[in-house]
Amino acid sequence: MSTGPNPNTTLYFGYGSNLWKQQMSLRCPTSTHLGLARLSGFTWLINARGYANVVASARPSDAVYGLVYGLAPADEARLDASEGVPLAYTKEYMVVEFWPRGDGGAGAAEPERVQVLVYIDRKRTRGAQAKVEYVYRMNMGIVDAVREGVPGDYIQRVLRRYIPKMEHGEEVERVRERAESQALEFEDES
Repeated sequence: MSTGPNPNTTLYFGYGSNLWKQQMSLRCPTSTHLGLARLSGFTWLINARGYANVVASARPSDAVYGLVYGLAPADEARLDASEGVPLAYTKEYMVVEFWPRGDGGAGAAEPERVQVLVYIDRKRTRGAQAKVEYVYRMNMGIVDAVREGVPGDYIQRVLRRYIPKMEHGEEVERVRERAESQALEFEDES
């Protein structure tokens, strides 16, 4: 089992708006996108706060796809602040199936098993409606996720249950500024 490119790097599994690589570069400027991963035995949902969460599933076939980033300690500290640790999420380490960048995405080759940092909310585990600004950020992340090899059927079957497509126009422009601001800093909205 691999633990990362070097001992000072944390492997981080981004499954929500951190699929949006621009957001990750703003939140964690020295982070490196390393590849794609699948977290088995979990399901993806929007929780009562209006943001993504992963919840343990009784169905072994359930899985969550995400992007893996290498984080230096300073980036991890910035991400903790952006994610609202410990109010909104806690930090856990879980084993995922990992496909390094350039390997063609999920299913293209035999994955490695690696341990990654996952931000998870163990309190808010029921599905709810996404915040409008979060829908914008998720749509940006979905574009990047598909480019990086996240399966299209996963996007349609799982993410699109909670995240509608946004057409470009006035509605998008109204939420874009709020979304970009929220991407940078945590606000406790509970």
